[in-house]
Amino acid sequence: MMVGGACPHRFRRCVIARIITGCLVWLALLPLGVAAAEYPLPLPGNDLVGEIRTVTTRFEDTLSDIARANDLGYSEIVAANPGVDPWLPGAGIEIVLPTRFILPPGPREGIVINLPELRLYYYPKGEHRVITHPLGIGREGWSTPTGVTRIVGKKEHPSWTPPESIRREYEAEERPLPPVIGPGPDNPLGDYALYLGMPGYLLHGTNKPWGVGMRVSHGCIRLYPEDIRALFPRVPVGTPVRIINEPYKLGWDGGQLYLEAHRPLSEQQQGGEDIHTPLRETVARALEGRRLRPDWKQIRSAVLEHTGIPVPIATD
Repeated sequence: MMVGGACPHRFRRCVIARIITGCLVWLALLPLGVAAAEYPLPLPGNDLVGEIRTVTTRFEDTLSDIARANDLGYSEIVAANPGVDPWLPGAGIEIVLPTRFILPPGPREGIVINLPELRLYYYPKGEHRVITHPLGIGREGWSTPTGVTRIVGKKEHPSWTPPESIRREYEAEERPLPPVIGPGPDNPLGDYALYLGMPGYLLHGTNKPWGVGMRVSHGCIRLYPEDIRALFPRVPVGTPVRIINEPYKLGWDGGQLYLEAHRPLSEQQQGGEDIHTPLRETVARALEGRRLRPDWKQIRSAVLEHTGIPVPIATD
C-alpha cells in the first residue's frame, strides 16, 4: 500500500522526525520565554485586547510547537487555521495566531475561566490589566464544572493522591497507580498547584504539555508549565474564581460590535441544547437603541466556522 506515493513506513518516519525536530527547536527556545500574555485593560466601553498576528512556518514546525511558543492552545490554533495539517503544515505556510480576545462577560476581577474557549483570564487586583493563558480541561464524562469559587490554597512541588475513581479507571486499563505520586516528572500536577474551593478541583501545571488546549483531564484545569510558573506567585489565596460556559462572546471595540465564536462543548451539542436563540437575543439587546444593525450573514458564518477570531457583526 502506498500513502501519497511513498511507503507508509517512510511516511511515519518523516512525521516522527519532524515532531522530534520541532520538540528540539522548542527546547532550544525555552530560555527565551513565550509571547507576552498580558494586556492593559481596554478603555471604558471597549472589550477587546490583543491583535491578530501571523507567523511563517519552517519545515520542522508543527502547529503544536507554534501554539506553545505563542501561548496558545492546540485547539485554538487549529481552529484559526482550517485546512492546515497540524503535524505536517510544510515550510512557508502563513499561520494565523488568534491572539485577539474579547474579554469574558461579567466582572473583571480575579480569575475567569471560559470552558469552550479553553482559556483563563486573570485580573490582578489594582493593576488595571489582564493576563490570559490557554488551558486543558476535563474531557467528556469528567467535565470541569461551572460555578463561582476561590483559590483556597497553593502548593509548590505538590503530591498527587489519585481519587479512587481514577485509580479504578487506570486499573481497568492495566496501568495501576500508586496511592500517592510525589513531586517529579511522573506527577501529572507538574510543579505548581492552585487549589479551588470546589473539592477535588485545582489549577496546575502538567507533565504532558501537549494536552493544553484540549479536553483531556479528569476535570482539573492544566496550564503550560511556564504559564503556571509565572501565574503562581501572582495569585494570592482568596482570589475569586468564576468558571463559565460561553461559546459565543460579544464585545465592543471603537463603536463596533464583535463576535468571538468557539465550538460549544460536546455535551451541549449532543444534548440538543439551543444556544443560537440566546445568541440572537443577546445581539439584539446589545444593539438596541443604536443605529447599527446586526449582520446576520456574518454572524451565521462565524457560528459555522468557530475560528475563535473576533469578527465585526454589525452594519450601519
